[in-house]
Amino acid sequence: MTFSVEYDEDIRELDLCVEEIFKSVAREALRYTDCPFECEISLTLTNDVAIRMLNKEYRKTDKATDVLSFPLQEFEKAGDFSGISEDSADCFNPDTGELMLGDIVISTDHVIAQAASYGHSVKREFAFLIAHSMLHLQGFDHMEPDDAIIMEKAQDKILDKLGIRR
Repeated sequence: MTFSVEYDEDIRELDLCVEEIFKSVAREALRYTDCPFECEISLTLTNDVAIRMLNKEYRKTDKATDVLSFPLQEFEKAGDFSGISEDSADCFNPDTGELMLGDIVISTDHVIAQAASYGHSVKREFAFLIAHSMLHLQGFDHMEPDDAIIMEKAQDKILDKLGIRR
């Protein structure tokens, strides 16, 4: 597995083992869906100003958000990797052979504010956003009520498995 973490300038520090939490939650999210591949995933930590610009550019929403997910694969069914073949050269990094799953961008401003607002730890909020985004990278969504229920249960199971609770 390749996990890369980039820190933008002018971010609020989380005072966490960011890379360790990222890796453990991402791995658990991949176990949750029985992902059969080694994957490549990137995480960028940024601030509200930068994530607002990305949100405006990619989602046409002119406001800051907590997390953005940029999946590199399409899934016919959430979490079902059967449609991805090792013969699909554009899905895999030619140097590592790993499935290029996608990119996650998180605003540390939002992590800190939401943790305080929801009354739980910064670690829990950060881990939740990683789990949430990892599910998006694997084809899950929450636009329809039934899909939201499925995604919420998956997030809870991933975090419970790691002992990260509210």
